[in-house]
Amino acid sequence: MSAGQRVRAAWSDWSGAHELGPYTLGVEEEAMLLDPRTWALAHRIDDLLPRLSVDAQNHVSAETHGSAFEVQTNVRRTVGEAVDDLLRFRVELEETLETLGLRAAVSGTHPFAIWQEIAISGGERYQFVYGSMRELARREPTFALHVHVGIPDEETAVRVNDRMRVHLPLLLALSANSPFWQGRDSGLASARTPLFQAFPRVGVPRAFGTYDVYAETVDLLIRTEAVPEATFLWWDARPQPALGTIEIRVMDAQTRCRDTAALVALVQCLVKLEAEQGYASDLAIASQEVISENRFLAARDGVDAALIDPDLETRIPVPDLVADLLAICRPHAQELGCEEELAAVTDLIEDPPAKRQITTARHAPSLGRLVERLSDRFAERPGV
Repeated sequence: MSAGQRVRAAWSDWSGAHELGPYTLGVEEEAMLLDPRTWALAHRIDDLLPRLSVDAQNHVSAETHGSAFEVQTNVRRTVGEAVDDLLRFRVELEETLETLGLRAAVSGTHPFAIWQEIAISGGERYQFVYGSMRELARREPTFALHVHVGIPDEETAVRVNDRMRVHLPLLLALSANSPFWQGRDSGLASARTPLFQAFPRVGVPRAFGTYDVYAETVDLLIRTEAVPEATFLWWDARPQPALGTIEIRVMDAQTRCRDTAALVALVQCLVKLEAEQGYASDLAIASQEVISENRFLAARDGVDAALIDPDLETRIPVPDLVADLLAICRPHAQELGCEEELAAVTDLIEDPPAKRQITTARHAPSLGRLVERLSDRFAERPGV
């Protein structure tokens, strides 16, 4: 049977419209477990999970590394509701970890972890990852922010996913929150980005054009048993048929919930903008090399980056790009109920997370003290 005649695989069936309407949100953040005696990573995820409430157990899960966990919100209509979920789970996690003599924090990387000290989680999925990638899986853990946005139909999802590729470098620049790696200043705003690049099937996917092309591309990998299922494609942006969402995965995890809220608002507004207006130009969508170079510039320089505009054939500073996008997104934010959170994107320009870490470390006696400061902000309310 030829590709044109092949019946589409069941995994690719799009889940359809969402009960709460279009552009619903699901937010996932990865975080680290810490030993407060040394502020090193603590490989004790199996001690934590059974102690959580039933509700939290449904929203907190293990990750590849035994010192990491992921928090997932409920499906929510607004940014405020989703971030309230994150904060609620952070509070319970902090209280539960205290009974275990542990702490938690969020950053794109742990500032002084080294791969020799890393343990892989025991779950079947993570042992498969280790079996597939061998010692690559034992590199220092990285911590990302993932944002799902609900899309009612598959063709719109692929069209928006193709367009959102253009915005990935800007989102990375704003979120960059991992300047330290193996105990030293990496010189990068997001050291997480090249670290995670050691994994296969990562980075910016190509533009697929149609859902059939996307589904057949992924299904070939599944049929040939290169991957067991579609979620083993760790692209910076990907359609999620089972959830009826596109998932933006390029961003560093954020130490403070209020910074997470700003980034989630920008993602939600950009998805709506691209779905309804098609803001990104055809040239920008087709410029894979430009998107990839911009991604590197964003990881290196954060909000100080100047990104390439293929239409104007020049580089534009991130603050200027942000100012233009915020103006265009503002009407969409009004309709989505996230005006306040979207406006807070400017705080990421004025007080970028990576520079905040560097400043804290400069005035601290050790990187352990930096980790302690990150942990102090884990359950901090957005208004604090």
